[in-house]
Amino acid sequence: MLTISSYTVELIKDPFGILSGKRYEFLLDLDVPDDDELYSENGMYVRALYLIDENKSVLLKYEIFEKDTEIYQDFDLEDDEVEVLAAFCKANYAEAEE
Repeated sequence: MLTISSYTVELIKDPFGILSGKRYEFLLDLDVPDDDELYSENGMYVRALYLIDENKSVLLKYEIFEKDTEIYQDFDLEDDEVEVLAAFCKANYAEAEE
């Protein structure tokens, strides 16, 4: 199960108005059990991009990184973990300062 221990969220500015909707960047610290394949002694975090548009809200992309080294981890989350991530973003995007 995906456990988020802390996070930040920020509105991504589109100064030229090219993109439709609003995009938000989340940095989510994960609490990963040491028996999980994602476990790292240095800790892990997810960088997620979330879109809010007039017709939809969707998780566009996520990437997993090791905290201390900032090394990208080529892992995919399981479907239920992606759903948890998307629900978390949906519930918390409004906290971004505009």
